[in-house]
Amino acid sequence: MTDRNAAVAVPLLPSRAARALQNFFRLEAAGGILLIGAAVLAMIFANSPLAGLYQGFNATPVQVRVGDLNIAKPLLLWINDGLMAIFFLLVALEIKREVVSGQLSSRAQLIQPLVCAAAGVILPAAIFWWINQGDSESMRGWAIPAATDIAFALGILSLLGSRVPVAMKILLSTIAVLDDLAAIVIIALFYTENLSTTALGAAAVGVVAMFVLNRMKVRALTPYLLLGVVVWVCVLKSGVHATLAGVITGLMIPHVDKRNAIDDEVEYSPLEHLEHALHPWVAYVILPVFAFANAGLALGGLSLGDALQPLPLGIALGLLIGKPIGIVGAAWLAHVSGVARFGDGISFKAMVGLGILCGIGFTMSLFIASLAFESNPALAQSSVLGVLSASVLAAVVGYLWLRFTLPAPAPAAAPTAGSAA
Repeated sequence: MTDRNAAVAVPLLPSRAARALQNFFRLEAAGGILLIGAAVLAMIFANSPLAGLYQGFNATPVQVRVGDLNIAKPLLLWINDGLMAIFFLLVALEIKREVVSGQLSSRAQLIQPLVCAAAGVILPAAIFWWINQGDSESMRGWAIPAATDIAFALGILSLLGSRVPVAMKILLSTIAVLDDLAAIVIIALFYTENLSTTALGAAAVGVVAMFVLNRMKVRALTPYLLLGVVVWVCVLKSGVHATLAGVITGLMIPHVDKRNAIDDEVEYSPLEHLEHALHPWVAYVILPVFAFANAGLALGGLSLGDALQPLPLGIALGLLIGKPIGIVGAAWLAHVSGVARFGDGISFKAMVGLGILCGIGFTMSLFIASLAFESNPALAQSSVLGVLSASVLAAVVGYLWLRFTLPAPAPAAAPTAGSAA
């Protein structure tokens, strides 16, 4: 929600409440706080007399039919296939902007987050494999602990206020962007089956049309978004996961690097315009709705032994141990070798805290779990247990670690006598 929209939306509230609402949406932590609240609400629903209502919500049949085209799915799959396609559209926009004109456009800036992200994907997956090897069904979830939830992690980091160095926020954001890119590739390669070549061919025509528009320097967003909807439908029917249509559409949206703009007309970047428009909807609506629909783990009958089963244990240890060791180890090796030094204000202890926060999998981990165990509800619930327990522990431990290791901000200097009030 932009400030302009907030100003329109809150006049009916008391002025004090309106100011509080506007301040809340200005916080970097707002998206993470909403994610936590949605997950807690889902747990309350799933473990109360409202459990039937919660299950009914997810199972609500939703059908869209236009002529011979018929899409009928329960609401949960509309959220995971439809709303999350918009999330992946935003991820693709962010990745493209970073590659063209941001943190990923410079080789020097890219080295440290690249090695950290790579190690932070490989080591958690290796730990999961080591614990679950021999169980072919559980092994479908090998990529679950490879993901980091950027909104949740940045939300926790922002709770520490000004004591967090800017370089740490940039590094965490860049690692998470690369992490998301790796997750997109993993989904495309390992969670796609039963392909329809006809539907894929139709999707390819839509992609080619967007490419042509891009090469013709068409900067109006409407044709890209309309073609994106067509591509989404075709990909959905093809057997490839529909969220990849969001990725493809995002990469086709034109971006103008304003550093190279030569006149006012080309300073307008359709990519940045769409990114800014989508961000509040994704952060404050789509991700909380996804969390509510997917985080409702019924705790009745669960015991410590359930959390120690290979599937949830592999996920939890991958996130809690694999992520920090992989990320911190890669950063330390790059630092001591002189390939990429720690950023300003980032010590080794601070890197450890950052690595722990990267163990918050949540959104992307839950999403991959929904793909891996779509046909096995028991394993899906078990994987949710591993993701939630690890994410909560990573958030708490990471916050406390950084709270006591990052130096407190210097107090503001007192005004001198005679200075203006």
